[in-house]
Amino acid sequence: MSERVRQKCSHSEEKYQTNISLETLDSGCLNSATVCGVDWTTLPDDTVIQLFSYLNYRDRASLASTCRTFRLLGSLPCLWGSLDLRSYKFDTAAAVSLSLRCKNLQRLKFPGAGSADAIVSLQARELREISGDFCRDITDAALSVIAARHEMLESIHLGPDPCERISSDAIKALAYCCPRLRRLWMSGVKEANGDAINALAKHCRQLMELGFVESDNIDEVALGNLSSLKFLSVAGTRNLKWGSVAQVWSRLPQLVGLDVSRTDVNLSSITRFLSLSRNLKVLIALNCPVFEGEVDRNTMHNNKGRILLTLFSDIVKGVASLFADNLESVTDVFQHWKEIRNGDKNLDEVVVWIEWAISHSLLRIAENNLKEFDDFWLTQGAAVLLSLLQSSQEEVQERAATAVATFVVIDDEDATVHCQRAEAILCGDGIRMLLNLARSCQEVLQSEAAKAIANLSIDSKVAKAVAESGGIDILANLAKSTNRLVAEEAAGGLWNLSVGDEHKGAIAEAGGVKALVDLIFKWPPSSTDVLLERATGALANLGADEKCSMEVALAGGIHALVMLARTCKFEGVQEQAARALANLAAHGDSNSINAAIGQEAGALEALVQLTYSQNEGVSRQEAAGALWNLSFDDKNREAISAVGGVEALVALAQSSLDASQGLQERAAGALWGLSVSETNSTAIGRQGGIAPLIALASSDVEDVHETAAGALWNLAFYRDNALRIIQDDGVQPLVHLCSSSNSKMARFMAALALVYMFDGRIDLAVPVGPSPSSQGSSKSLNIDGVGRMALKHVEEFVSSFYEPQTFNAAAATLVPTALAQIAEEIRIPEAGHLRCSGAEIDRYVRMLRDPSSILKSCSAFALLQFTMPGGRHAMHHSCLLQKAGAARVLRATAAASTAPIQAKIFTKIVLRNLENHHEVSS
Repeated sequence: MSERVRQKCSHSEEKYQTNISLETLDSGCLNSATVCGVDWTTLPDDTVIQLFSYLNYRDRASLASTCRTFRLLGSLPCLWGSLDLRSYKFDTAAAVSLSLRCKNLQRLKFPGAGSADAIVSLQARELREISGDFCRDITDAALSVIAARHEMLESIHLGPDPCERISSDAIKALAYCCPRLRRLWMSGVKEANGDAINALAKHCRQLMELGFVESDNIDEVALGNLSSLKFLSVAGTRNLKWGSVAQVWSRLPQLVGLDVSRTDVNLSSITRFLSLSRNLKVLIALNCPVFEGEVDRNTMHNNKGRILLTLFSDIVKGVASLFADNLESVTDVFQHWKEIRNGDKNLDEVVVWIEWAISHSLLRIAENNLKEFDDFWLTQGAAVLLSLLQSSQEEVQERAATAVATFVVIDDEDATVHCQRAEAILCGDGIRMLLNLARSCQEVLQSEAAKAIANLSIDSKVAKAVAESGGIDILANLAKSTNRLVAEEAAGGLWNLSVGDEHKGAIAEAGGVKALVDLIFKWPPSSTDVLLERATGALANLGADEKCSMEVALAGGIHALVMLARTCKFEGVQEQAARALANLAAHGDSNSINAAIGQEAGALEALVQLTYSQNEGVSRQEAAGALWNLSFDDKNREAISAVGGVEALVALAQSSLDASQGLQERAAGALWGLSVSETNSTAIGRQGGIAPLIALASSDVEDVHETAAGALWNLAFYRDNALRIIQDDGVQPLVHLCSSSNSKMARFMAALALVYMFDGRIDLAVPVGPSPSSQGSSKSLNIDGVGRMALKHVEEFVSSFYEPQTFNAAAATLVPTALAQIAEEIRIPEAGHLRCSGAEIDRYVRMLRDPSSILKSCSAFALLQFTMPGGRHAMHHSCLLQKAGAARVLRATAAASTAPIQAKIFTKIVLRNLENHHEVSS
């Protein structure tokens, strides 16, 4: 499957956001709070408030709408001190509806530029912290207005996407309007000049943490005036003059932590920081190529009590040295810190900052996905990420989960993961940690954890661990989420887990099938709908299992998939919908789904139209595969033809000659399926379908030429088509297959096609009219000479199954076990799937009467294959032989002194097969 892996990206989140409407938040009594005789309003207020705190905003609003008591409790200020609106469409209308609850709001996370304009409408004058994602379009003006209306702000975080439209003007406005500012962290600001930074130094005297990361124009000298700074991050920032930087920043009196990761800092500057900074405790320099190229790694261990964290140092031991006496016993450093916190506020600030800085840099390193970091990830990077997953900071947990989802992926197009990295997460108990995060009530955390689980589950060992740890139930529940992004990641997890056969049943038992089908009805198609692609991809995998296919049908999956095939314009959804219908239809006579798909309004028309898709063959390939499977049903076969299926598939076969092997096989297969009926077979010949099938029969790819041989076998049964095959130079490719293919099935069907063509129905010299591929020309063919050559190769094919000693012994003794032994030795198992009509069986019986020993032997060999016990249609063929009175002809052939020994033994085995089927049926 494609497109199963989703990495962190910076596209707009608008299409994933759910509206927070006035009606949702302020609805009246929707139903009684008394359910099943239990009066929930009698619960203590504290219990109800605690219950509210565990819910997301939509569920909180739904619970509040049940009665006036819950509505009152759900509006209490203690429940609205913090808002995370990143998963919602937060605009002015939503802000107005929330404003009555937000008078005491202190912490707000918002999604992007459009939401920035709405923050003012919340009227949250007590706001202390704001954090915005996808802030690429936030302007100086918007940020200045926010600052002017919220002078109590202490923490501002904008990123990780670049704030390309924020410049020094907005930074100055923050300095003037927010004097209590203690923390400012921005990614990719356009510039921060000396005036702006000096304004921060003058007006924000409590500013203790500053981050200008991944930016271009920062006045590094002015940063030396921020005397209150404890923590400074310039990770990823370019164009810094390190010669002056080290001298100036080393004089910052309060500086405790400095992050210069992913910059071009050099060894000299690192050495100055470590030797000159008075209070510096932690210097983080992850992925600094210049420094790493200059340093002697063996000499960087003694830093006068200061900690230097690099890719080549032991990060866990480095951080643990801040607070642990026995470094050897610490493996999960941040979890260990949570357990032993000793009330040291300053040390707590340092560890919290380290978590924040390291999680950000590791995510950026993971996104770059460079092979040179393999050793780092395996030796310590994975372990650090696992420790960060247990951080007390939700933002750090989110970034760590996203980094896990990203660093494990080698190629997201081919859904390839790094097995050693995935198993490092598995061995470090990471699956349990991620599943715990997926159970969180925070939807952003749910989606990032589900994404990591989904990507890791591409590895079969991890998939097994996820299933054994209850992950399938968790993902099935998340797929029911009202948050589109959460549902999307959960659907991706179910898609990956459903690839093999091991977990399909568990997904169905967990309600995953119904959840996936409901997703299709719940979320309308959009222009690039990843959610629907993942849901249909999972259903396609599940549909390959017979029991699960019934679950899909019962859940309304056929209607849902046909609806997508008809209406959705996104190629990924079209492809997976067609593949799902193909898999559902593949169970043949074992259930009624094949017929049900054909009866669904518009299904066949949609699949036929998809064969004309411009999607580089992928959607066309899956549509052709679906039509191939559906053509096994008699009614579907004729209905496909009625909606233009023959023309479409002939055109597809003609255009597939330079396409993928999968498309070639399915195009030939669909024509094979349609060619069962005389009407369709004749139409295929008249519309030019024979020439591309001959070309496909010449392919070196076994699956392709085997399928094409099957189609030509069906087509050759009819005289006009047989003539066209000869005219279009199809004899030689069939002879080549009959003689040289590694596939016994291809050789068998090529031999049968040649026998149909040269069993005496065609005159010795026939003027053949123009065929669609001959461009109006006509020619006279010497069929007698061509036929003798072809039948000679047929004879050689049949003789290849002849072992003289065994056959002669069987003919002399007539012991049933000897015949059974020969039957098993010459059996072609795949031939049991072939189904012949009554006319075809009659034709083989007539060949038994033919004086030609070649025709006798070939027809007897074919009937043997068609009637072997265990074959899918063996009983059907036995009934047709009985109706044709074949037993008498078979016995005569077996007893004929002039018949070749192969024909005699083959007919005796056929008679034995008929007797066995008669006993079974009676």
